[in-house]
Amino acid sequence: MNRRSFVKRLPALAALAASPKELAQDTAQSGQSISPIALPKPETDGGKSVLAALKDRRTIRDISSKDLPLQVLSNVLWAAFGVNRENGPRGSVGRTAATASNSQEIDIYAFLATGVYLYDAVPHRLMPVAAGDHRADVGGRGRAGTGAQAPLRLVYVADLAKYAKAPFQEPRLKDPEFQKLYYGVATGMIAGNVYLFAASTGLAAWFHNCNREALGKLLGLGPEKRLLFAQTVGYPS
Repeated sequence: MNRRSFVKRLPALAALAASPKELAQDTAQSGQSISPIALPKPETDGGKSVLAALKDRRTIRDISSKDLPLQVLSNVLWAAFGVNRENGPRGSVGRTAATASNSQEIDIYAFLATGVYLYDAVPHRLMPVAAGDHRADVGGRGRAGTGAQAPLRLVYVADLAKYAKAPFQEPRLKDPEFQKLYYGVATGMIAGNVYLFAASTGLAAWFHNCNREALGKLLGLGPEKRLLFAQTVGYPS
């Protein structure tokens, strides 16, 4: 790489090295819209064993405002619903949580101090949705104030259009009542992955309801999208 190319890449390299909180401060000062966040490669070793994580799995609602390093953010999202194999069922990638007919219908929105992002699993990156700190908009019955200060709030949304694109059309995949069962189970599996990752690495996690009216307006979801639940993640306070 020559000097001119290196200088051009400096802003991007600085953004990758910065924490989400630093990115939020820079965005507020510059008045610019948010950009995609390229996540570092997820770490797939370390932490407690599966059995030890199961033993320690619990809901922790009191979560610190301490920022999550970018590597930890990367690991959380990958554990939740990342790509764990390139050659998955019927030619599609495989994910860390199962879905009906490998439809992969659950979208994960990450609410950070920087803004709101959609997790794009295949390139493992966060795509911008809305600038600004909207963590308080997520809600959570009885403990919204605590959650609003947590560094990461995940919102789970089902995209019903993805059922028609599933590589295998199992019976009743397009039945609206069965779809509720399918995306409910898929969300539970993803949330379970987050809980186990948190227990394995010393993080706190809290699966809860959300303010669907406020989030629907903020995210601008179409008729094929269903707002489901939220999960707040961070360090125990």
